[in-house]
Amino acid sequence: MRVLADGATLKRVSRVALPPHVVAPIDVFVNGVRQQEGNDYRLEGRSLVFDRSLAREGRLGFWRWLWMFLGLVGTYRQNDTVDVIYEVGGRREVASGLPIEVSEIRSFR
Repeated sequence: MRVLADGATLKRVSRVALPPHVVAPIDVFVNGVRQQEGNDYRLEGRSLVFDRSLAREGRLGFWRWLWMFLGLVGTYRQNDTVDVIYEVGGRREVASGLPIEVSEIRSFR
């Protein structure tokens, strides 16, 4: 969280858009840990909003793959996964590895 000159703050939030076929009720997991609505995230329309920064590692380049293959380095970047369990026709389904969008929001307190 950053404080701006006008007294406003910028804080990072992460949004995860729910696929169109996902319907309530849902169970949300980040890195395999169950999240509670209201405490860990909130539902805004068709998006899950987390008041913290989640990130995907992204693609690794040729040199990083080579260095990892040779055992010279590892990869220690943040790599969060968001999974949602929902029910369709009496069966539980999983939407896994949903895309994460990180943005900053401005607020006055």
